[in-house]
Amino acid sequence: MGHTCTNCKGCAGTKPAEKRILIAGFGGQGALFTGRVLANMGMLHGLNVSWMPSYGAEMRGGTTNCGVILSESEIGSPTVPVMDVLEAMNIPSLIKFEHKVVPGGVILYDSSIIDKAHERDDVTYYPIPATQLAFDNGVPGLGNLIMMGKMLAVMGFLPRELVPAAMQSSVPARRKDMYDANLKAIDLGYAL
Repeated sequence: MGHTCTNCKGCAGTKPAEKRILIAGFGGQGALFTGRVLANMGMLHGLNVSWMPSYGAEMRGGTTNCGVILSESEIGSPTVPVMDVLEAMNIPSLIKFEHKVVPGGVILYDSSIIDKAHERDDVTYYPIPATQLAFDNGVPGLGNLIMMGKMLAVMGFLPRELVPAAMQSSVPARRKDMYDANLKAIDLGYAL
């Protein structure tokens, strides 16, 4: 029986556009929320989306990460064993996942709290003083979204204009007062 593939453009070896992203840090740093906003942006953009959180028994203070896949084709598995983009918000996350970024990938990390030499020369590093920038700009605790803003600018895969609608569908009702601060943090990162 012949090969019938609708997504490989005649088996020319081209792959549909897909981004595999991992956001990692301590519980309470907003990794899962950042992933949720990215996933909602992907859905608004008409992409297939996977959002898979992972955290220890203790959510606040324990380790946590969130894998997001944004794809123009069907997603076979929601796991992100290797990634195109890593957003590391603490040193244990950078150490654990740095080697799992594909060659040519991107690593964004919070240089306010991570002081570590770059181990690879086949990826692009973006040190972002996110925690300090958040504090200095009146949005303390939103370093995760400053980093997300920079990620959006670097990836160029999702339109910035989708952020407000994605944020509205991501922020729980009890945190609606944070909507404007969240947008401000993303704008700060996007402008870096």
